[in-house]
Amino acid sequence: MLSQTAPVNTPVRVMDSIPSTQAIKNGKPPKGKPSNGKSPIKSAADTTKKTGELQSDVKSHAEDSTVVDQEHEITYLYGKARVTYEDFELDADYIRVDQKKHLLFARGSLNPSTKLYDIGKPISKQGKEDPILSDSLLFNFKTKRGKIYNPVTHQGEDFFSGGEDKKIDSNEVAISNVLFSTCDLPYPDTHFGIVITKGIVEKNRIISGPAYLEIEGIPLPLAIPFGFFPKPDSKTSGVIIPTFGEDQKLGFYLRNFGYYIVVNDYMDLTTTGTLYSKGSYELNEEMTYRKRYKYDGSISLSYGSHNYGLEGDPPTKDFNITWSHSQNPDASPGSTFSASVNAGTSSFYQNNPAYSNFNPQALTQNSLRSTINYSRTWEGTPFNLSVGLSHSQDLSAKTVSLQLPTLSFSMASISPLESKEMVGEPKWWQKVTISYSLQASNAINDLPESELFQGNYLIKNLQTSIVHNIPVGLSVNLFHYFQFSTNINYTEHWYLKTLQKSFARGSISGLDSMVTDTVNGFRRAGTYNFSTSLSTKIYSEIDFKGKGNLIAIRHVMTPSISFAYNPDFSALSYGYYKSAVSNATLPYPYTSQTYSIFEDGFPSAGKQAGVGLSIDNTLQAKFKPKATDTSGKPRKVDWLQGFSLSTFYNFAADSINLSPITFSAHTAIFNQKVNLTFFGSFNPYVNQVLDSISNGQVLKYTREINQFTWQHGQFPTLTSFSFSMSGALNSSTFSPHAPVTPGSTLQTINPQQAQRLSMLNSDPIAYVDFNVPWNVSFNYSFSYNNNIVNTNLTNTIMLSGDVSITDNWKIQYSTTYDLRALKLSGVPQFTIYRNLHCWDLNVQWVPFGYYKSYNITLKVKASILQDLKLSKRSDYTNNQNFSE
Repeated sequence: MLSQTAPVNTPVRVMDSIPSTQAIKNGKPPKGKPSNGKSPIKSAADTTKKTGELQSDVKSHAEDSTVVDQEHEITYLYGKARVTYEDFELDADYIRVDQKKHLLFARGSLNPSTKLYDIGKPISKQGKEDPILSDSLLFNFKTKRGKIYNPVTHQGEDFFSGGEDKKIDSNEVAISNVLFSTCDLPYPDTHFGIVITKGIVEKNRIISGPAYLEIEGIPLPLAIPFGFFPKPDSKTSGVIIPTFGEDQKLGFYLRNFGYYIVVNDYMDLTTTGTLYSKGSYELNEEMTYRKRYKYDGSISLSYGSHNYGLEGDPPTKDFNITWSHSQNPDASPGSTFSASVNAGTSSFYQNNPAYSNFNPQALTQNSLRSTINYSRTWEGTPFNLSVGLSHSQDLSAKTVSLQLPTLSFSMASISPLESKEMVGEPKWWQKVTISYSLQASNAINDLPESELFQGNYLIKNLQTSIVHNIPVGLSVNLFHYFQFSTNINYTEHWYLKTLQKSFARGSISGLDSMVTDTVNGFRRAGTYNFSTSLSTKIYSEIDFKGKGNLIAIRHVMTPSISFAYNPDFSALSYGYYKSAVSNATLPYPYTSQTYSIFEDGFPSAGKQAGVGLSIDNTLQAKFKPKATDTSGKPRKVDWLQGFSLSTFYNFAADSINLSPITFSAHTAIFNQKVNLTFFGSFNPYVNQVLDSISNGQVLKYTREINQFTWQHGQFPTLTSFSFSMSGALNSSTFSPHAPVTPGSTLQTINPQQAQRLSMLNSDPIAYVDFNVPWNVSFNYSFSYNNNIVNTNLTNTIMLSGDVSITDNWKIQYSTTYDLRALKLSGVPQFTIYRNLHCWDLNVQWVPFGYYKSYNITLKVKASILQDLKLSKRSDYTNNQNFSE
C-alpha cells in the first residue's frame, strides 16, 4: 500500500487510466532538447525542488543514463533507476519523473525472450511497509496517490496479487479484481484464492463486494455478495465459524462455534461449544500464553454431556483438563518449571471423539498421566532440589493414583578425604565417595474414580513416606588388570502411620477374618546392606591375512564376581514386623500371620548373603576401507554389542539358593538403524506338577523342590524368552551418501517458526515432510512365558510410516498385526495427503473395526485461515454394531 498510516503493503488501484505494461511497450520517451548547448545526459544524481509546491526534494539516480527534458520538466532514468521522496522509495529499470505534474511512472525493461517488460520491474516502498513488486506504477508524489498494475505483496500469511489498486485516502485503498490468497507464488502461478472483484482495503480489514473462489485459475460457483477478511497487524478478537454435520447417535450438530478473545499481547482465550439436535452438548475453554524468551503454554478445560443410550436415559457427563507449560532454559538459570497435565473422567475421549479429531490413538488409549515439576540447582555446590506433583489414571479399571506432592533433595557424590592440593596419584582412601538423597511423597494408589472427590476420603488414605539414602563407595584398580569396588548403603524410612493387624474375636482356623487398624504416630525404619565386586576384561583377536575384506575379529569378555549381604529385617527383634495370632479353638489349632507394620511392606523380608556371577561379551569385526573412502582407515562393525549371563547364589537361604539364570543380548544392523534385543531366564530347579480340586474341578499347580534339573539329566527349564526387532528406515538408509534436503528442526527453528508450530492442531498429519520419499517404522515383538502348567505366546508386528507416490502425493499408514492369531490387533489407519502448495487435502481412513470411519478435509495451510476448509466425515459412531 502507498499509504503512510497503513501497516502493510496492500495493492493500490486508482480509476485514472494509464497505459498498461503491454500497451506502452512500444512507446519511447521524447528526446530532451538541451539548452545553452549543454548535453542533456547526466551521470550524477539529479535533485529537483520547486519552492512553494513541494515540502521535500525529489532525489533521483540511474546507473545507465539520465535524460532531462527541460522544456517539459520531465526526467527519464534508465538502468537500475532509483527515486526517493520523503519516506517513499521506488526502484525500477525505467522511471519517468514529471516535475510539473508531480508524477512518477515506472516499469521494467523489455525482455527479448518473453517480449514483456519484466526486467527490473518496479519495487516501491513507503515508510516501514514491506516492498511491493508490480508490472508498472504511476504515483503522485505530492498528493501521495497512485496506481499499481498487477502488484504482489503480502502481510503475514496473506498474499495479494493481480488486478489494479487505487488509493482513496491515507487509510483506504480501492481494489479491483485482486486475488486474495495464502499462496506465496505470484499471479498467475497462484493455485487457490478468492478473487475480490471490488473492495476497500482498510488498516485492519478488507471490505469486499462480490467475490468468488478460484482454483487452478478456474472460477468456481462459490461466491459471496459481500464479506470481511481479516488483515490485522496484531491478534484480534472475533467469532469462530462452526461446522455443520450429522452424528448417527447424537443427531445433527453445530460444532465448534464460539469466540476468540485477545486478552493482551501475551494471552488469548478461546471459547467453543458444540450442540446436537438430540440434546447432547460439549463445551471447551482454552487459554494460551506466551512470553518470548521466557515461557509458553496452554490450558484447556472441556466438558461434555452425551446421551448414547436410549431416549430418556440420563446423559453421560465427562470432563477433561490439560495443561502444558515449558520454560526457556535461559530464562532463569539454575531453576526450571514444567507441566504436562492430562486428567479427567475415564470415558472422556471415547465420548468426545471430536476433541482429539477422531484420532484412533487417543480414542484407544488406556491411561492418562500428568506431571508438574520445579527443580533448582545451586551453582558451585553439589546440591539440587526437585518438587513435583504427579497423577496416573487407569482408564480400563477406572482408578486414579496420585503423588501430592513429591520432594527430592540430593547431594552429588563427593570425596571427603580427597586432599585439596592433590599431588600425583590419589591414595585409595582418597577415592572414597559419599552422597545423600532424600525422597518424600504423599501417595494414594488405585483410588476408584468415583470416590476421588467424596468427603475427606482422599486425605484419610494418603500414604506419607520420607526416605533417606546414604551410599558410601570405593572403586580402585588392582594389579592393573582388575577393577575392585565396594559399597555400603544405609536407608532410613520415616512414616506418620503404621498398621496393626489382628484376628477378629471368635475367628477360627479356616474361617479367620483379619482386622487392620491404622495407628497414627511417627515411626522410622533403618536398613543397611553391603556389596563388593571384582571384574576384569579378557581380550582375544583373530587376524585374517588373506585377500578378503575381513581384517580381524575381536572378542571382549568381561567376567565379574560379587558378594552381597543384607540382614533379615523381618526378624521380630527389629520391631518392623509383628505376628497376629488367632484364638485356639478345638478342634482347630491357632493361626498366625507375620506382617509389616508399614503400608509399603518395607523392609523386605529375608536374609541375603551370597555370591553373584556375571559375564558380558562383545564381538567386533574390522574390515578394509571401501574404495570410495579416501581416509584409508579400516571400518569397525559391531557384530554383537552385548551378550550377558548372570545368576546369584544365596548361602543364607535354607533352600532354593540359586536364583534363575538370566541371559540377554543386543545389537544393531543396517548402520545402527535396526535394533535387535532378546532376554530370557532359566529355572535350574525341578518343578513338580500336582493336582488340586476347586469347585468340583481338578486344577494343576506346580511346586518347586530343592533339586537341580541336571541332577535328573535335564537342562534348566526355559521359563521366559522375549525377542524384539525395531527400527526406522527411510530412503537414505541404504544410500548414506544421498544428498539431504536442508530443513528446520525443533532445535534450529526461529521464534516465529516456533510460534506457528505451536498454533498447529493435534492432527498428526498437520505437518508432512515431502523431502523424504518413504519412511517406515516397525516393531516386531515375540514373547514366551512358561509356568510348567501352561505356556503363553505373543507374536505381533507394528508398522507405521509413509510413502510419496509423487512429489505431491503421500500416503501415511499405521497398523498392528497379530502373527499368531493371523488378524489385526490394533486400529489400522491410513492417511492420503495431497500437497496443494498453499492448501492441503487429506483423507483419513480407518477401513474396519469399531472405529471404522473416514474424514476428507480440504483446508488452507495458513493458521490465520484454519477455519477456511471443506470437510466430509463418516464418524465411528456409525459403526457401533460392527462385528468382524
